[in-house]
Amino acid sequence: MIAPEGIPFLLGSIALAAALLLVWPRTIPATLFGVFLAVFVGWFFRNPDRSPPSLPGAVISPADGKIVYAGDNPPGRYFGEPGKRVSVFMSLFDVHVNRAPVSGKVVSIQYHPGKFLAANVEKASLANEQNGVLLETPDGHRVAYVQIAGFVARRVVCDLVPGDTVRVGQRVGLIRFGSRVDILLPSSASLNVRAGDRVRAGESIVGVVK
Repeated sequence: MIAPEGIPFLLGSIALAAALLLVWPRTIPATLFGVFLAVFVGWFFRNPDRSPPSLPGAVISPADGKIVYAGDNPPGRYFGEPGKRVSVFMSLFDVHVNRAPVSGKVVSIQYHPGKFLAANVEKASLANEQNGVLLETPDGHRVAYVQIAGFVARRVVCDLVPGDTVRVGQRVGLIRFGSRVDILLPSSASLNVRAGDRVRAGESIVGVVK
């Protein structure tokens, strides 16, 4: 399954492969390049099915990648009080589709312009261009996830608007070419991951809200 944002790229690569075949019908390397490009684009924008665990209070990773931070977080743009943060770095080779970390209602969405620093450095959480989505669960817990652009990834896609209702694991957007997603939790939450862990969007539990 391919993310909708990848379809124009896929069609373009298929058209390129066809054009190469027409221009150089007997040139195998050129044709193979076009075919390889189409296959790569399809893989790059893959949107695999995921099955979220059914643990009460679980907060699921919104992104595939590597945990680069898991710990305390000071008051900031999305939470007016101290809390906890888990940061997931998405490489070029990870799935780029983002998924809802919890079920609930979209309270607010905040876009902040910024820089395009390497997404695996700590200051990217505040300095880089980003889109933050604040969710409220049916139990009244507030959890936010922040899509952060990086040095390569300069296109953040958010599928939601304030007032939307989401279910945990639902596709909520995409960051082209990998980057970083921060998950913000209340201070009462417990964390289930630490720096260096690998996580999968829609499946890995990063914390539990209480």
